[in-house]
Amino acid sequence: MNTKVIDCHLQNFEPSRLTEAADCLKQGGLVAFPTETVYGLGGDGLNADASKKIYEAKGRPSDNPLILHIADEAAMDVLAKNVSEDVRKLMDAFWPGPLTIVVEKSDIVPKETTGGLDTVAIRMPSHPVALELIRQSGVYIAAPSANRSGRPSPVKAQHVIEDLDGRIEYILDGGDVDIGIESTIVDMTGDVPMILRPGYITPEMIRDVLGKVEFDPAIMGQDETLRPKAPGMKYTHYAPQGELTIVEGERQNVVAYINDMVKEKRTEGFKVGVLATKESAALYDADVVLSMGSRAEPITVSAKLYSCLRDFDTEGTDYMYSESFAGDSLGNAIMNRLLKAAGHRTIQV
Repeated sequence: MNTKVIDCHLQNFEPSRLTEAADCLKQGGLVAFPTETVYGLGGDGLNADASKKIYEAKGRPSDNPLILHIADEAAMDVLAKNVSEDVRKLMDAFWPGPLTIVVEKSDIVPKETTGGLDTVAIRMPSHPVALELIRQSGVYIAAPSANRSGRPSPVKAQHVIEDLDGRIEYILDGGDVDIGIESTIVDMTGDVPMILRPGYITPEMIRDVLGKVEFDPAIMGQDETLRPKAPGMKYTHYAPQGELTIVEGERQNVVAYINDMVKEKRTEGFKVGVLATKESAALYDADVVLSMGSRAEPITVSAKLYSCLRDFDTEGTDYMYSESFAGDSLGNAIMNRLLKAAGHRTIQV
């Protein structure tokens, strides 16, 4: 299959550039497109065969649910049953934007899209290219991240090309994304709103709207036996090819430990990398030291996280050590992705 890349950078974007890709979606094909979070791999979410193609292209387990992307709030009443007042409050507050809402699915949504579940995850992206693609195609786009399953999610079109060239019909190149990590997912099917995946929309923001929200206990844990209710809950994700370890503790202890491990691994003949921040990068002596951004501005860290993980692969690093980013708000989301990337390999010093 020949994959066509279409320039959709916002500074010169014209809706007519999406015609071919929109027609492809109508016919059951696959299109990678930019959102404000990461690049998505889209297919017609009401076409069971298209959903199967998404799983095949990614090498994704078929019990891992897909997210349906919509362009107007009225679509919620088509795709979901029993849309509560609290769900509508979330829609009003955060759509379009990086919040995915899990609700009871309507009968028109095939279980091939929902990973066999009776619930469906829905969001309205804010990226102009994504919204225009949904409108032009006339379909509800099922879209996980546009990467091979387990790899770091793509935050630029080149990442999609690296993973999916020759496996899908179109890639829409919209440049670098803004947020850099996937949407927050909140499950609204229980008695209490439950965050299944942390993201840019924080628990504090949701509590301001609903008054209450809790974290699913599986978020920061590792349980390969559970059936995932949302993308990213069960399987190791976002992983570089080498071995990544997260080091937690007081800053001076973390720096000392990581530098000791770098020396040890180098002595053994391995190439070693360190994932740090603007504030600490100069303190490390490794083959590859990457700064994700500033701790004072967490959005700079989330925006570069996946690019840094991919850069380690490009550099051929065998072992990587990362500082911890545990904390409130966006720090929880960053740490969630790091834990998945490291296979929950952590060391307390």
